[in-house]
Amino acid sequence: MGILRPERIPLFQLNVVLLPGAPLPLHIFEPRYKDMVKECLEAKSEFGMLLSLPKGVARVGCTAEILEVVKRYPDGRMDIITVGRAPFRVVELFEQNPLLEGQVDYLEDRGAPGNPVVQRQLVELYEACHTLLFEDYPKNLEGTPVEELSYRIASTLPLDLLWKQQILELRSEEDRQERLVGYLREWAPHLQNKKVMRQRAGGNGHGLN
Repeated sequence: MGILRPERIPLFQLNVVLLPGAPLPLHIFEPRYKDMVKECLEAKSEFGMLLSLPKGVARVGCTAEILEVVKRYPDGRMDIITVGRAPFRVVELFEQNPLLEGQVDYLEDRGAPGNPVVQRQLVELYEACHTLLFEDYPKNLEGTPVEELSYRIASTLPLDLLWKQQILELRSEEDRQERLVGYLREWAPHLQNKKVMRQRAGGNGHGLN
C-alpha cells in the first residue's frame, strides 16, 4: 500500500518537467508560493509541479516533496531542494485563489518493467549521449531500480521539455524506454556532429555560436 496522498493539491506551474526521483532546486519568492511551501513543510505534504505551456498548463504533472530548505532570506524568500514523487493527472483546476489548486488522480504504472534488450540499448545510448554532452561517463545508474531507469535517464539529460513531458505521461516503463531509445538514436548523431564542429572550431580559432 503506497502513501495516501490528498486528492486536492496546490500546484506550481513552471517551465520545467519534474520526473519521479529527480531532484529539483527551487527559489521561492512569490508570496503565494512562500505560503504554499510553509504549509507543505508544516503538514509534511507534497505539492504538484506542472509544465507551463503557452496556452495554460500541462494536465499531467508530478508531485514534489520538499527535502530541505537550503537557505531562508530575511525577506521570506527561500531556496529549497525538492524531489519528484508521484505522477498525477489534473481532473479539475481551481483558479479562484491566488494559488492554483487541482483535483488530481494519481497515475499507476502498468505492464512489465521493460525488455532487457531495449534496456541495454537505452543504457548504451545514454552513456554515449552523456559522454558527448558532458565529456564524462555517467555514474548515476548504479543501483537504479529497473522500473525507474527511464525517469533517471530522462531527468539527467537536457532533453526538450515536450519530450520529457511525453515520458512523464507514458504509463509503462517499457513504453518509456522504447520512446527514449527512439529519441536518443536521433539525438546522438547531432551531438556527435556538434562535438566535431566544436573540435574544428577550437583547432583553427573560429568561434561557433
